Amino acid sequence: MKPRLAAPPGACDTHIHIFDRRYKTAPTAFFQPPHRPLEDYLAMHRELGLSRVIVVQTSVYGFDNGCVLESMAAIGAAARGVVVVPVDVDEAELDHLTKLGVRGVRFFMLKGGVLPWEALEPLAAKVRPFGWHVQLQLDGRDLPQYEKRLAALPVDLVIDHVGKFLEPVPPTDPAFKCLLRLLDGGRCSVKLAAPYETSKSGPPHFEDVGVLARELVRTHPERCLWASNWPHPNRPENPSNAAMLDLLLEWADDDATRKAILVDNPARVYGF
Repeated sequence: MKPRLAAPPGACDTHIHIFDRRYKTAPTAFFQPPHRPLEDYLAMHRELGLSRVIVVQTSVYGFDNGCVLESMAAIGAAARGVVVVPVDVDEAELDHLTKLGVRGVRFFMLKGGVLPWEALEPLAAKVRPFGWHVQLQLDGRDLPQYEKRLAALPVDLVIDHVGKFLEPVPPTDPAFKCLLRLLDGGRCSVKLAAPYETSKSGPPHFEDVGVLARELVRTHPERCLWASNWPHPNRPENPSNAAMLDLLLEWADDDATRKAILVDNPARVYGF
């Protein structure tokens, strides 16, 4: 299925996972992933007319970033990566990963994550000299209790999946207002992705999440990124990838804003 939205040159998918049966899942994994190798993703990538991609470490592989690094190497200069590293990682390893194209460390604060909140500030301090950011996925309703810590980080912050409010909230909700304040600080970005993970209203418009996405684009277009979240892990039914891209036709009002979200903003965040 082809999208209605014609992706501009340089368009970036900022959040995908590769699942390959050659890699063993970690003891902390809470589901067994299907086999979704790189070649399957690249077929979709071409179909949507995308140019760049960010390969993100999945929780099921724990601290083993091998699948991410292998995928990045196969894609080449059009790829960047976000990995999970232990708090005792040394500078030599961070330097090595940076040279391979890694630009962030992922904190997954839901079931199956391996980094605790206590590792946030120590790891942020360690990755700062390498220009990395912290990528964070949590229940967005918890943002108020972590706002001060997140705002004080010495690195940029990228928050997943429209804030991932596990129970959708209205734009007036204090937790969503907290997300807006973090974006106000100029060091935080948010991914417009995976509305199906939290929406109660459902497809095709995911209106309860879409209203938040539209507000994020309206107030902070320079802080928004788009992602397919391929292959939509642990979902009983895969959504249409073309439909995920076409949601930008609803969430952003004009081509210039969509270009910023698809091209300019990720180029800045990931160093293309």
